[in-house]
Amino acid sequence: MVLVKRAYEEPAPADGRRVLVDRLWPRGLAKDRADVDEWLKTVAPSQELRKWYGHDPARFAEFAERYRAELGTGEAADALGHLRELAHDGPLTLLTATRDLPHAHTAVLTKLVP
Repeated sequence: MVLVKRAYEEPAPADGRRVLVDRLWPRGLAKDRADVDEWLKTVAPSQELRKWYGHDPARFAEFAERYRAELGTGEAADALGHLRELAHDGPLTLLTATRDLPHAHTAVLTKLVP
């Protein structure tokens, strides 16, 4: 089971392993109070892709395609494999600072992790 939550939300017992999947640490969230088990920066979209996308919902389909391509190579592919292993071990919650969850990279990840 793979869940998605904003990093600012309170943890719940059903969260299982909580993994931050953003390249940047969430603004205003103290690291000692974050309740993050792991910060997996390398699974996040590249800086270039993130800037191009700009969280514009009209670009989401192309963003998702480009992001899946990034996840197919190098460190990103290794990080995706690691998320899959974590998901097989039990509940997994992907954490992000993004407000628009339906148009976030986590929406792409949830389709690729299980």
